[in-house]
Amino acid sequence: MTDSAAPPAGPMVTGAEIARLAGVTRAAVSNWRRRYDDFPAPTSGGVNSPLFDLAEVQAWLGKQRKAQDVSEEVQLWQALRGVYGDEMIGALADAAQFLTAPEAKVPPALPADAVRLLRALAESSSPGEVVSALAERFTDSVRRAGSDQVTPPRIVRAVRHFAGEVAVDATLFDPACGIGTLLLAVGPEQGPKRCGQESDTHSARFTQLRTDLIGRTGVDIVTGDSLREDRWTGLKADLIVCDPPVGDADWGREELLLDPRWELGTPSRAEGELAWLQHAYAHTAPGGRVLMVMPASVAYRKAGRRIRAELVRRGILTQVIALPAGIAASHALPVHLWHLRRPESLGDAAIHVRMVDLAANDPDGSLHPRPDQVADVSLIELLDDLVDLTPGRRVEESHRDYAAEYRFLRRELAEQLRLLDELLPTLVAGEQPSVLDGSSVSVTDLSRAGLIEYGDHQPVSVSDQLDTDFLHGFLRSAANTRRSTSASGTFRVDGKGARIPQMDIAEQRRYGAAFRALKEFEERATRVAELSREAATLALDGLGNGALAPGD
Repeated sequence: MTDSAAPPAGPMVTGAEIARLAGVTRAAVSNWRRRYDDFPAPTSGGVNSPLFDLAEVQAWLGKQRKAQDVSEEVQLWQALRGVYGDEMIGALADAAQFLTAPEAKVPPALPADAVRLLRALAESSSPGEVVSALAERFTDSVRRAGSDQVTPPRIVRAVRHFAGEVAVDATLFDPACGIGTLLLAVGPEQGPKRCGQESDTHSARFTQLRTDLIGRTGVDIVTGDSLREDRWTGLKADLIVCDPPVGDADWGREELLLDPRWELGTPSRAEGELAWLQHAYAHTAPGGRVLMVMPASVAYRKAGRRIRAELVRRGILTQVIALPAGIAASHALPVHLWHLRRPESLGDAAIHVRMVDLAANDPDGSLHPRPDQVADVSLIELLDDLVDLTPGRRVEESHRDYAAEYRFLRRELAEQLRLLDELLPTLVAGEQPSVLDGSSVSVTDLSRAGLIEYGDHQPVSVSDQLDTDFLHGFLRSAANTRRSTSASGTFRVDGKGARIPQMDIAEQRRYGAAFRALKEFEERATRVAELSREAATLALDGLGNGALAPGD
């Protein structure tokens, strides 16, 4: 039996962390691994995420003279990473617990190197600065990994911007607070009462310890699943901010079917985000607001139509903002920010929903929309069959020049009708019931004689003895359509069984001109039908939303 390799004794680092140690890009580290045979081999981790022994890496960097001075903060992170691995939230919580009471018993998993570095950093700065630096580094590490485990800084900036001024005596609440990123970002640092709940024990513990270390007062964080085990049943907050779990079908629908929080409708399994939205709204005081980060698809998914309609109908939804694409960490799609307000009375409900479309903006640019990126949409306009709350669609429609479009459609329709009348050829009674009853020739014979060739699956004349329009016209005749239609109902325009009347070239051209005019007539008739539908739809929309009015 072969003995398994002993686990590394010291801290371990990823390729990205080696890059930061050396002050280079991750690509440079990958290049070193290929070029240098003596580069340290991975000690653990998978093929796509190998881990390296920190001491070996530092020794190699020193030998190659590629090393930089490693700060104590970086050393601390590496020491924690080496012991806790991917469970860095637990590492942060243990570090914060130690900084809160350094003379108490040290958390069992906290390594001696980390304890030494924590003491040194706390003495040179402060425990609050140390824990804030750890939180920032953790946020950066999950952002680089493309994870939504922590709300990205760009989204935090957007929520803070659209939250606006917050009173010092306000009550703030985040029912999925994570490590407190959003909850601590909005409002003045001191004054507001802040309440949070988080299902992950380590995250909740770290958030509470962190707020104590940085001197934030009035912060109370509890542990538990907010939907299944609401620990704040009596809370009514002035402002609720939340970046809820996305795409979680196991949010507890079957257990919560009769829950009174679903006053706008019971969410489906696929609409967990709308469950979080209603949970937040249930904790909103009269006049209070909710700012909820939402995937763009929640604005139009069929399953959530009824709940969206109730939000609009009751005047609860006041604003939907499409944030710039790329603002999230894990994808390049736009993210929406839904703004709700609980009316203080029946007459206090919203009479329109402000739609803001920043999707095409720079994610690091200004969050102040241009006039053409904003539209105040009436409730009746939103309450259609889809109740689509996508800002881009509503903003584009609201900035349409209905009058100019209607004038253009009328002119275009009149011109097409004039041309249509001119195109319909003058026809008279023929001399016999069907010209095909006389002398005719098959398409097969024409092909054998070299008079036609096939281009784009349709025969064309290659001889001055045969007119192409004449040929195509008779191929579409009723008699040939029957011959060229298979038992399954498929029509073959190039049907070899079709027959063409035998006429001299001058007579062919007379028929060909008539067939050509009819074909163009059909095409223009189709265009007239399309224009007619567009004009009628535009007129109905314009009259309904006030953009158009009846003329004299």
